[in-house]
Amino acid sequence: MSGLLIRPRIRPRVAVVLVYTAAMCMNGLDSTIVNPALYTIAGDFGRPLSAANTVETAFLVALAVGLPVAGWLGDRFGTKRVFLGALTAFTIASAVCGLAPDLNTLVVARAVQGLAGGLLTPVGMTLLFRAFPPHERMKLAKVLIVPTALMPALGPPLGGLLTEHLSWHWLFFVNVPIGTAAVLLGVFGLREHVEGPEGKFDVLGFWLATPALGLLTYALGFGPSQGWTRPAVAVSAALGSVLLVAAVLHQVRAKTPLLRLRLLADRVYGSASALAGVTAAGLMGVLFVFPLLYQASLGASALDAGLSVFPEAVGLMLASQVVDRLLPKLGPRLLTVPALLVAAAVFATLAIPGVAENAWSVRGLMFLIGLVLGTAVLTVQISGFESIGPADMGQAMGLFQIVRTLGGALGIAACAAVIGGGHVTEAAADPGPYRTAVWVTAALVAAGALIALRLPREAPQPPPFDDEEAPPPGEDLAAGEARAVKG
Repeated sequence: MSGLLIRPRIRPRVAVVLVYTAAMCMNGLDSTIVNPALYTIAGDFGRPLSAANTVETAFLVALAVGLPVAGWLGDRFGTKRVFLGALTAFTIASAVCGLAPDLNTLVVARAVQGLAGGLLTPVGMTLLFRAFPPHERMKLAKVLIVPTALMPALGPPLGGLLTEHLSWHWLFFVNVPIGTAAVLLGVFGLREHVEGPEGKFDVLGFWLATPALGLLTYALGFGPSQGWTRPAVAVSAALGSVLLVAAVLHQVRAKTPLLRLRLLADRVYGSASALAGVTAAGLMGVLFVFPLLYQASLGASALDAGLSVFPEAVGLMLASQVVDRLLPKLGPRLLTVPALLVAAAVFATLAIPGVAENAWSVRGLMFLIGLVLGTAVLTVQISGFESIGPADMGQAMGLFQIVRTLGGALGIAACAAVIGGGHVTEAAADPGPYRTAVWVTAALVAAGALIALRLPREAPQPPPFDDEEAPPPGEDLAAGEARAVKG
């Protein structure tokens, strides 16, 4: 340990990578791990399944609510302090979830988990991107892919395994030792960065943007299954839309807005954010609708349908290797545009009659989706922040996550609208609407290729100084660049 302590130039980066990965793996798992256990949870507490579903509702809505304030909190109080505070809250809430004596306690603790998770992702990525300058972020592909691809895919099978062989309480207890170790490592290993936002906190922006995202997330998440005309869903959709429009109008006019929407005017970052929303819509849409098509075509079980999309996660893992090797050579535009076009073609192939009936064809195509679309998504995520300075990084990360989250929810809602609710009935289920929905996702990904033409041709290059002259990790990048210019 003492050997690590005397190597400050290496230790902070190692700490950032380890703490970020641990926290995001916890967050990624918890977004999907509870789903297989909802029936068991409802039975244990003697409540109907509809009541147990509030466990997931609370998590998703609270997650969306935390996103708008993440950037401001990190700038105001420091990224290290906010990130470790959120990670501590997430870990404690996990323990409370596991010990919950009743459903109400579980729902409240789950909401705290979601709120903390909404802060973890943008603030954690801000820590990560501030520790690595633009030309070194290509190395982060292998780090970013684990929590964003593998963990959500492992959630359902791991949740079912733990629930069946231990109990549903262990879905939450597994977070406690991991979270505790990550917090301790972060306390001693992370460096603080306080940007200090100018002006007062945007109170009006907070009261417009926060409930808007929460209401829209609720409506988009539960409209497909509960019906868009259900009062709670309809009111949430209408009120959320009105608040969102009001929030956007306020943010572009405010002197010190909660969300710096003007960042979207930057060509690279704005294009990357739009691509994040479109690709999330396509990917989340196809992962939602294809298992339904698989059941409609083959009469497969829900478990078989869920396992049919798992090869997508394997392809995503390999995509990190592709990006690491090809992005420096080809550049963002030349790597992203073909990848999106190939991904759109693969999506469309899934909708061809006869393809979904072949289990091995499905597995191969899902693997390709993960590989080619994952290559595009990782390239956008890494290169999209090249023009964002350290002072704006926290705000940019928060805004990027909001666009991606809403994009995924909109993709699922669009597919659900095409198939009329997404429910597979008895053997006579018609696969036609499901195929149409898959075509919609293919069109979304193809449209992303047009946006990708706005990405830069060249990959980020190292600054014009030697390694010996380079600023140490964690030093303000603008300061490093200024020093290079003076030299």
